[in-house]
Amino acid sequence: MNIPCKMLEEQELVLVVVGFIIAFLLAFGIGANDVANSFGTSVGSKVLSLRGACILATICEITGAILLGGHVSATIREGIVDLALFNNTSNGPRLLIYGQVSSLASACIWMLIATFFRIPVSGTHSIVGATLGFGLVEFGIHGIKWMGVLKIVLSWFISPLLSGAVSVFMFMFFKYFILKKERPLEPALRSLPFIYGCTVLVNVFSVLFGGIAILNFKPPVWVVFVASFGMGILTALIVQLLVVPYLRKKVLNYLERLRRREAEGYEDEEEEESCLSKLRIALVNAHEFMLAYLHCKKCRKQHKKNKDAVDAESQMNNNNHHSIIADSSCKSPTRSESQLDDQGSEIAVVTSHPTLIKDRPEEAKVFSFAQILTATFGSFVHGGNDVSNAIGPLIGMWMVTTTGSVVSEKMTPVLLLVYGGVGISIGLWVWGRKVIQTIGEDLTTITPSSGVCIELGSAVTVLVASKIGIPVSTTHCKVGSIVVVGRARAKEDVNWKLFLNIIIAWVVTLPFSAGISALVMYIFTHTGSLTFQP
Repeated sequence: MNIPCKMLEEQELVLVVVGFIIAFLLAFGIGANDVANSFGTSVGSKVLSLRGACILATICEITGAILLGGHVSATIREGIVDLALFNNTSNGPRLLIYGQVSSLASACIWMLIATFFRIPVSGTHSIVGATLGFGLVEFGIHGIKWMGVLKIVLSWFISPLLSGAVSVFMFMFFKYFILKKERPLEPALRSLPFIYGCTVLVNVFSVLFGGIAILNFKPPVWVVFVASFGMGILTALIVQLLVVPYLRKKVLNYLERLRRREAEGYEDEEEEESCLSKLRIALVNAHEFMLAYLHCKKCRKQHKKNKDAVDAESQMNNNNHHSIIADSSCKSPTRSESQLDDQGSEIAVVTSHPTLIKDRPEEAKVFSFAQILTATFGSFVHGGNDVSNAIGPLIGMWMVTTTGSVVSEKMTPVLLLVYGGVGISIGLWVWGRKVIQTIGEDLTTITPSSGVCIELGSAVTVLVASKIGIPVSTTHCKVGSIVVVGRARAKEDVNWKLFLNIIIAWVVTLPFSAGISALVMYIFTHTGSLTFQP
């Protein structure tokens, strides 16, 4: 497709180019942050290499953008502002270009401001608010499709609840059938084929059901069911026959190494009879923990220090709620509790919450492997949903430049979806390597088992929303799952103050981004050489 430049004046053509640049920067920023969060736990536990995670994320993001991105981008483009009003206005196409550039600029500006002040905001909120803002400037409240806006806003409240419900259901299943078992290895291994098979089944069904409009592909319903169940069963068989034996051997070897360490005297009660010597070892391990923690640059806040005399129940907490403790019996902490795993840089921790459900070494190993699935699934649906935040307005500009009309029946071009997916992927490769971390470290303690539940619950919710064209926030869904699962693990294990701050940030994003977009649109249409004459 070639842009018919004769339809546009030089000024509008420049704005189209600027729009492409801003859209790419938005996609770049999304990739550098959100995608990195999806793969943080898998890389940290050495289940995936950093390069492997980036390659896998690139494939999933672009594929998700192509297969799912068209539905959400259509809502961003047509479901908020009444485009028919632009046809009733002279120079309507030019005005729409101004509006789309305003929304892109607003989203970028607000995201930069929020990042500077360390405010957790949603890209979906930003672009929806920005689209709302330029529509209000030109047409007032009558130019907005308020029912469409209401549906979007309601989804922001409903989606975290649904995501949390799915996640906590999975967690309770794991809790009673795996985590509470005396020997959890075999139950955990038996769950892997089921988890992988069901996830692939749901994924394939959601993509195929109703067709893939962007590719003009709509298979019969029976084909959808056969393909979905067939892929799910095939995946489960592959995991059962190939992955489970490999993982069983790996976990057993790991447990044997732990037993050898204990036999070599690390926890030799005869050599550590005195309570004082045990406490000294605990404090040395805590010191090593802090050095590793600071070396990884994950400790950015001011640490609370207690320099008083430390008894056998003293503990050392950091702002991310990780802790090393010595229990009342003066038993020194094991390596799996207090030191870096020799298989990776992920730090296993003990919390001070008596009701907290913890992962034992075999559970942590099995569910860490399952995080490959959650990261892949999450990246796929992220590409389908969040690519529209960056290119939704860009698609509107493209439609105007290629058709000369504000309202077009043309489908979203695949190349534009690929453009957004590539921008997200480049952001991951360039900056994502430096910011790979778990989104829930500050909000609650996340173990591999709870992490699988959180990622799958949020991914399923976003996938369904993307399929029906509702631009939900992936951050909303993930936070909803984190809070609900964290509450299920331990009543004291959720940072409610931080959660309240996140809610406030969500609330202020919509009006702030709308205000910035309205200001930029006003400058475009009422000042200087960009004055628009109706």
